[in-house]
Amino acid sequence: MAARTPESVLKQVFGYDRFRGFQRDVIEHVVAGGDALVLMPTGGGKSLCYQIPALLRPGVAVVESPLIALMQDQVAALEELGVRAALLNSTLSAGEAAAVERQMRAGELDLVYIAPERLLTERCQNLLAGCALALFAIDEAHCVSQWGHDFRPEYGQLSLLRERWPQVPRIALTATADAPTRGEIAEKLLAEPRVFVASFDRPNIRYRVVEKREPREQLLRFIRAEREGEAGIVYCLARATVEQVAAHLAAEGIAALPYHAGLPADERKRAQQRFKGEDGIVIVATIAFGMGIDKPDVRFVAHLDMPKSVEGYFQETGRAGRDGLPADAWMAYGLQDVVQQRRLIELSDADEAYKRLSTAKLDSMLALAEAADCRRVRLLGYFGEESQACGNCDNCLAPPRLWDATEAAQKLLSCIYRCQQAGGFGFAATHVIDVLRGKVTDKTTKFHHDKLSTFGIGADLSEADWRTLLRQLVAQHLVEVDHDKFNVLRRTEASRAVLRGERRIAMRHSVVPEKPARKRKAAATAAPALSAGQQPLFDRLRDWRAQVAAEHGVPAYVVFHDATLRAIAELKPQSLVALAGISGLGERKLARYGADLLRIVGSA
Repeated sequence: MAARTPESVLKQVFGYDRFRGFQRDVIEHVVAGGDALVLMPTGGGKSLCYQIPALLRPGVAVVESPLIALMQDQVAALEELGVRAALLNSTLSAGEAAAVERQMRAGELDLVYIAPERLLTERCQNLLAGCALALFAIDEAHCVSQWGHDFRPEYGQLSLLRERWPQVPRIALTATADAPTRGEIAEKLLAEPRVFVASFDRPNIRYRVVEKREPREQLLRFIRAEREGEAGIVYCLARATVEQVAAHLAAEGIAALPYHAGLPADERKRAQQRFKGEDGIVIVATIAFGMGIDKPDVRFVAHLDMPKSVEGYFQETGRAGRDGLPADAWMAYGLQDVVQQRRLIELSDADEAYKRLSTAKLDSMLALAEAADCRRVRLLGYFGEESQACGNCDNCLAPPRLWDATEAAQKLLSCIYRCQQAGGFGFAATHVIDVLRGKVTDKTTKFHHDKLSTFGIGADLSEADWRTLLRQLVAQHLVEVDHDKFNVLRRTEASRAVLRGERRIAMRHSVVPEKPARKRKAAATAAPALSAGQQPLFDRLRDWRAQVAAEHGVPAYVVFHDATLRAIAELKPQSLVALAGISGLGERKLARYGADLLRIVGSA
């Protein structure tokens, strides 16, 4: 019998004809016993980098993951492929856990997924000491960094793997890690690792940022115009906002469900199961949702509140379009996002070094949100990757008109000072803008601000333009918002350079508010439409897949991805040989489902 190779396992087990990027290099390195650090974007194929070595090396591969949902999906998918896999976590009963442990000792498993907290127990370490170990895979490895966006203290203790089992190769994997985080992963978890860094680019994702005006209505317009009837995730910062947005979308006919830690556990579980098992569900959630959800056909990720870092934004938006088909990353962004995120940093119990780092990360996120050039170039540049303008973000598709706003900024800064000087204290944005635009109100009259030299000097700009400029000045630390004193505006020391004309300010023209939402289905970024003869077959295949998934108790995408069913609908294979040539059909699935697939194709 011929020896198994990475290529034979890739084809026979997983049903793919070729590796992507450096997957094969990683696999060969780990199979040979070396440590590896793998940075690859979500949907890039990280799992194969340890799953194939697990099938090529003797013993059981231990996969460290903090995400129960991901463990369950990965094990279900591997079992569908005929791979001997199991999980060992808090969801198992004592009897079920004991059965998995017996299988591990007997060499009857190829992979076992274990939460870090469990592995740190003496019982689990004694269990591993009695097993033949193929490798350790540490998923979500960025969690080791105390400076990262998703720090988990128990990850730092995984250094015991290197100390107790130095002969067992380790592979650490993550989709998001800047240079300092990469260094921390290598130092704490690995020994002289080879580092593999893939492109962070997700060309199938279209990045868009809109000025936040009426966010719930803007979100509704976006979904109806682009992604109605498709799966999506909407992220909000506050639990109350999650419930309000979900209720609003549901009232408008969108299949939306809320998800946050304050909901009853059974309600969260039902929402997650529906999202994984049904088509077209939109989950409105806090940022914890989506971690470990291996759903490939999420067609959009929307943010109604700005993430606190580029790493967080990249990880969250990366949950869209894992199948490689077109997807959207949409965000509504406004001044309050800047104020809110900075306030959260100031009020945190962290030390000053961590606050400085958090502020720097937030500033990078603000620069991405305020960018007038290609957002993809900005995003990739943050991770140290050079790129060309993508032609598939809002700024590339509709370049914003810029104007020299230096004089307007000087007027705004002067007005902040004059109002404070005349009133003896500061004033918030609405009042300062009213003074600039020469608007007579009870407040301008009461404080005699209608007599100020800055009254009316900004009448040539709209209120929206002034708010856009103010947001940019706050983002650039030229103006501060005093949270403890009714959000009054203060000039910073850095603003003096603008007032002296030593620093120029460029600004995009304010965007005209969108028209009211109209229910329509038009997907400018949708996958190429199937022909009239292909669509009915694709629908029948999906109906069959849903039935099989229900019988097996797994999400539909564990049986087959949409991309595989689309290929079958397009090619209409007439034999098992032809069917075997379709990506995603390994030997186990071909034997298990081939006859059914050919029957459905034959009846089309």
